[in-house]
Amino acid sequence: MKTNLSPALQVLRKSAKKFTRSIVLVALGAITLSGCATNVDDYNAAVIQGIVDQNDNILATGYAVISAQKSDIPAQQRILSIRASKLDAYRALMEQIYGQYLDANTTIGEMVMKSDTLKARVQGLVYGARLVSINPVGDDTYETTLSLDKDIVNDLRRLFLAAKSKQRLARS
Repeated sequence: MKTNLSPALQVLRKSAKKFTRSIVLVALGAITLSGCATNVDDYNAAVIQGIVDQNDNILATGYAVISAQKSDIPAQQRILSIRASKLDAYRALMEQIYGQYLDANTTIGEMVMKSDTLKARVQGLVYGARLVSINPVGDDTYETTLSLDKDIVNDLRRLFLAAKSKQRLARS
């Protein structure tokens, strides 16, 4: 003989199922995250390996798309792409040496976001960079890798900090 459950008992049974599902999902998430602890260490080591070579020099890689270059001549597009990828690599070096200046602005009106802008800028001087490689990547991209000696990096940072302190003294 089958009895009908009251609506209150049905709601209670459904919420118990949801609660059980939530517990299972939390347990699976905890197991997954604990398994990632060593992966995070591996990832951090890989990132550092990607920006530091065997001699502890900083590496930077720049990219440029060939077809995006403003020329109708394919050979000139390739040359412009190589130049653009080299400049992108220098920008990446400067970001590692000096950091990046960010300017963010968010406008909210009537409790609704009206605009959200973010500008990034890096400025500095780089000397002594060594060209490691210029390689085509796929059919339409060039990749340029530069290396900068760690002693030069330290010199550049000292010069930068000295210039900044002179600017502050001049303002006061």
